[in-house]
Amino acid sequence: MNVLESASSNSNAIYPLEMEVNGERRWLWVRAAETLLHTLRDHLGLTGCKPGCENGDCGACTVILNGLPMKSCLMLAVEADGQRITTIEGLKHSPVQEQFVLKQAFQCGYCTSGFIMNGHGLLSAHPDADPETIRLWLESNICRCTSYEEIHGAIMAALAVNKEGGPATGSS
Repeated sequence: MNVLESASSNSNAIYPLEMEVNGERRWLWVRAAETLLHTLRDHLGLTGCKPGCENGDCGACTVILNGLPMKSCLMLAVEADGQRITTIEGLKHSPVQEQFVLKQAFQCGYCTSGFIMNGHGLLSAHPDADPETIRLWLESNICRCTSYEEIHGAIMAALAVNKEGGPATGSS
């Protein structure tokens, strides 16, 4: 029986968890009902993923799970057993991060890490994304402070950097 199967029988029990976070193997104990968002923040001190709505609407908690964006508030920590996770803290000089700064694609910054993670996932999954694909991907994140034009522009610029052979979009 794996961790997830045994966790479904008792939501208050504590279970061992092993996952790769930002290129590093991590072992910890979590409650079956604990979300990945709170495990990353409370157990590992990775506070870049933010608790916004905590119901999957805003995207402030977005991380990369096995190469694809995932809202960490919608995932139980036990589901991450054996998985590969990248948080904003694990990105190093990604084109999306650099373009967010250059294009001033943020105001208060609360949603920024979620947008960067979603954009990073987009670049990995669709390196030739057209403007409509970008808009569709960005619909999963909410910013209450700014228009989405700067954010869209930052993602477009990051795609251009990738096509020109700029810095890799890898993590760590």
